[in-house]
Amino acid sequence: MDTPAAIERIARHLARSRRVLFITGAGISADSGLPTYRGVGGLYNDEETEDGLPIETALSGSMFSVRPEITWKYLARIAHHCRDALPNPAHRAIASLEAKVPDTFVFTQNIDGLHRKAGSTKLIEIHGNLQTLVCASCDFHEPVDDLGRHELPPRCPKCGGTLRPDVVLFGEALPEAAMTRFIGALERGVDMVFTIGTSAVFPYIAEPVVWAARVGIPTVEINPAQTRLTPHVAYHLPLGAAAAMTEIMAHLDGT
Repeated sequence: MDTPAAIERIARHLARSRRVLFITGAGISADSGLPTYRGVGGLYNDEETEDGLPIETALSGSMFSVRPEITWKYLARIAHHCRDALPNPAHRAIASLEAKVPDTFVFTQNIDGLHRKAGSTKLIEIHGNLQTLVCASCDFHEPVDDLGRHELPPRCPKCGGTLRPDVVLFGEALPEAAMTRFIGALERGVDMVFTIGTSAVFPYIAEPVVWAARVGIPTVEINPAQTRLTPHVAYHLPLGAAAAMTEIMAHLDGT
């Protein structure tokens, strides 16, 4: 099936849907000027950091526990790169879909906060976000717009411990509450599943899509490249996220 025909069919499915799940990765933010990350460290895809460490080591929970200044150096750079980014048409299309399909859920691997900026309300940020600081030693937390305004590593005003962005570092477990919300959304049932801009290397990303495809739920992959999910989904759109979602929404408005 060619891409225009696939988009038309996807819009028809979407027009009949009442519960839709979007699973998004770094590729959805490419049109906002953010690189498609290897993990959260795509600024270092082909080389070690200046400290002679792989980015996965620098941004690991174990490194933060012994050398928080190392972890903070690279977290701050990533945060600076994301700070001025704005939602692109793909983020905005998903948020606007809530007016037509109120039960539109977003499960994202991204820590850039762009789905929230776009207005998505049923959002699970499984890797956390860079816009909240939490204390590693107590229950203190605060929203933050610009990490560059803090002395690094920042100290907790409540207990003097080290603050960190509320993100999952390499080697750390996924947040149990967020995974419970995700599983609950799947158990309540969905009419369509979209995966956008993710290579789906993690089982918790791939398995729900494969499951949906096996039970006959329409599945859509939006990714310029083929991934491990491509053979399983009903529709693969080899497009960027913004272009694909713009076309889908235009056809949806015409249904």
